[in-house]
This record gives sequence, C-alpha cells and structure tokens, in this order.
Amino acid sequence: MAVAQQNNEATRSGPLAGYRVLEMGSTVAGPFCGRLLADFGAEVIKVEPIEGDPVRTMGKRYAGKSLYAASILRNKSLIAVDLRSSEGQALVRKLVAQCDVVVENFRPGGLEKWGLGYDDLAKLNPGLVMVRISGFGQTGPYRERAGYGVIGEAISGLRHITGDPDRPPARAAVSLTDYFTGLYAAFGATMALLSRHATGRGQCVDAALYECAFSFMEPHIPAYEKLGYVANRAGSRLPDSTPNNLYPTRDHSFIHITAMGDAVFKRLAAVMQRPGLADDARFASNLARSEHSEALDALIGTWTLTHNLSELEQVLAAANVPATRIFTMRDIFSDPHFKARDMLVDVPDEQLGKVTMAGVVPRLSDTPGVLRTSGGEIGRDTRQVLTDLAGLSAEEIEQLRDRGVIHLPPVNAGAAIAAI
Repeated sequence: MAVAQQNNEATRSGPLAGYRVLEMGSTVAGPFCGRLLADFGAEVIKVEPIEGDPVRTMGKRYAGKSLYAASILRNKSLIAVDLRSSEGQALVRKLVAQCDVVVENFRPGGLEKWGLGYDDLAKLNPGLVMVRISGFGQTGPYRERAGYGVIGEAISGLRHITGDPDRPPARAAVSLTDYFTGLYAAFGATMALLSRHATGRGQCVDAALYECAFSFMEPHIPAYEKLGYVANRAGSRLPDSTPNNLYPTRDHSFIHITAMGDAVFKRLAAVMQRPGLADDARFASNLARSEHSEALDALIGTWTLTHNLSELEQVLAAANVPATRIFTMRDIFSDPHFKARDMLVDVPDEQLGKVTMAGVVPRLSDTPGVLRTSGGEIGRDTRQVLTDLAGLSAEEIEQLRDRGVIHLPPVNAGAAIAAI
C-alpha cells in the first residue's frame, strides 16, 4: 500500500502548482472539484461554515471523525468563516483578491445578495475564474430550484435507465452526479485558466448537476430524435452491445463477460467449446447478436453455470476475453493490481494517524498529482491563512473569533496523533 508524501507547502508540485483556489462549495460536488485541483498541486483554501461542511456528517465514522470528509477534504487548507456576516464577507473579498479560482455551489443569486457575485469579485480581481456549481445552472426557469445530485440525476434521464426493468429506478450507492459535476467543474476551471493565459481575463464556469448527468445520456438522445426510442432500464445488460452481461456461476456467484466485438466473441465461443456460434447467422455480427441477445445470453449462462467463478476468470483471461467478478471493497484491498498501481494510499491524518484513500487519477508521467494530508479539523488553518493572505494580526484574528465570525480550533488540536 502506497504512503502519501508528508505535507510541505514549500515543495508543492503538480501541473497546477502556483495557482490558488478559494473553495466555497459544500457537501460533494464543490469539494470534489476542489479536491481534484488540490491533488494536482493547486493551493486550495476551503471555506467552511463555523459548524463545518455538511460532508463532515456523511459516510462512516471512526473515532468520531467522518472518513468521507477525511478523503474529500484532503490536500486543502481549512478555514471556518461565517459568510452570512458582513465581516466574514469582507474576509472573503481579501482572499479573493489573491486567488486565481473561486469554486462555489450556492443557489444562483445567493452570493450576489452578499456582494460576492462574479461581477463584484471580478472588480477586485479581473483575472478571476469563478466556478459556479448548481442544480440547474445560472439561467433558465429552474435556476432557483434547490438541486441535489440525485435530483439532477432523475431529471437528466440517467436515473430512469438505472436498475432492472421490472423494478423502480435504482441508484448507485454514492453521490454519482455530484462527482460527474465536480469533474466537469474542475475541467472547466482548467480550461478557463488556459484561456486566461491568452486573454488575461477570467470568466465564469457554469456547471449544472442535471446537465452533467444528462451528458452521459449521449447514445439515447439522437435515438429519440430520429426513432422516438425511449431508453429504459436494462439490468446488468448493456443494450445493443452483446454479449455484455452478468452471468451465474456454479458456485452461486456471478461473472461479467464483455465480448461484443467479433474477434472477441470468436474467442469466447472457442472457450465455450462452441466455435460454431461465431458462424451462426444469429450471432455472426455485433448487430445480429444484439437482435438475438436473449438467446445468446441464455447459451452463455448455461455454460457459466457449469464452472466455478475462479475457473471462469482463469480460462477467460487466458483466452483474452474481458471478464471479471464484481469486486467488493474487501476484494480491492487484497488485489495485487490496485496495490501495484498505488490506488490505495495511506495518508497522514492528525486525529487517526493515517487513513487509506483512493490514489490520484489520472496519472501524468511528468507532473503527477500528489497526496499530502487528509482533511483535518474544522478551521485548522484559519489562523495561518488570515495571517499570511489577509494580513491580519493575532489580535484581529482573536477578536473575529470572539465575535463568532471565524472558528479557531484549540491551539493543541491535532498536535498529538490519536493512539488507536
């Protein structure tokens, strides 16, 4: 299992090193966007409410700490500011003047009420890139609706095609659309920074949850426009791609086999000791196989039921036919490929000593991303950031704390690593 580099701002590296990001996003989409930028070297300052980001209440907990927050808040400086106060808003303006990017996911118009909209902030920093994440975008009749990822997923049509056809629409047990949107938002921020090199001007990135989910409906959009075809749930099968399904095994497990290409299907037929299937008119081409998917799936399923899962994995891998069991997290932690690729990284944690989280993706050969530290206590870096970037004195910082504008953890918080 890989071990993260120790946190050292002086040695911050990556393709985004030198850029400073103020993250005012909350829960998942905004923090994931900020996490991606931080993984690749950007200095990300996360602004949380005094009580902490709601993501700190999500996921499983260990020793009183959200393990989800430990991961999604990684590599960031953490400050806690009451943005509803005029003094808190003034602090944000001071910080924005020294940042390249602002990430926010308030409801459209929310920041404008506080004088923190793009037009206001661009006066302080004309090169500012503002990433705006919302349920339905900054314009349109739905712009002021509250929107969580799963709501955007439902409206996008993506939820309608997820699950088994004889059951209500299912969902992945993770905030999938928030992650889509955070990924698009980070991509948009990077493109806007590239554009700024040419123009010297910043701009807004408008990332809507429902649109980011809708973009994954790509094959079904022209199919409706030209054919009136409404895509539906297909269970474990991928429509119009056959065979590409989950099949039962003798030892009461399942294996997913993907062999829709003609050459791959011939190899599968040979492994099944049914080479004639590749010449059968019903199965001789991908189009024909899709037209007769139920018949072919039945034949493959009958064959897989005569073998145990591990045997099937071995013979199919030897024949170069893509196939796998459905991994659980237990499988992942014991898998040699995940280990060899450093996809499980032990990251230093102030309270827990260390915590394992997913490695950085994608992999860059010359300027790879780096994991330095997990997400820490609420307001861990408030004092340091306000001293270094806002130019406040120790006395001014203490006064802001006393008035409830900021949160400062106890001086010794996180100094000792919990012995667990």
